[in-house]
Amino acid sequence: MDSGDLQMTNSGDYSYTISTYESVKEEMEVGVFPRRPHQPAVTSTIVNVNTYQPPPRDHLIWSLFSAIYMNFCCLGFMALVFSVKARDRKLVGDMDGAISYGCTAKSLNITALVLSLFTLVLIILLAATGAMAMAGVNHQQGQQSDIWGSIPGDNEADSGHFSTTAQ
Repeated sequence: MDSGDLQMTNSGDYSYTISTYESVKEEMEVGVFPRRPHQPAVTSTIVNVNTYQPPPRDHLIWSLFSAIYMNFCCLGFMALVFSVKARDRKLVGDMDGAISYGCTAKSLNITALVLSLFTLVLIILLAATGAMAMAGVNHQQGQQSDIWGSIPGDNEADSGHFSTTAQ
């Protein structure tokens, strides 16, 4: 009796019919299941499971560092503005906007870093070449004074001023 079906006839009474194994097998293969009048229709629920995607990066700490220490032509400040916009977009749920603003902030941070490092290297090179040039000038003046002798007024006796220090 476990493979039977309860059916209602035109007269209103219920009759029980026994279905064979082959008919149940055919119904299952086709995908047609017998429906009983007192049971509701079966509904299906589809659950979409998305794979984990990390949230977009906003580069806020890097932008703060660029704005405070390496603010070359206000690029660090602009990177900070775009980082804040990226964070706002991320909180609202607009991931495409957050990715766009985050990429812009990253590009501005990289540009500010490269230009600031280039400026720092240029200043160091200019200071080093300036120091070498001054050393060369001082060296040339030292050689000229040796060739011509002492410069008049360089000696205390020649200048007419004597110090009165006790020995």
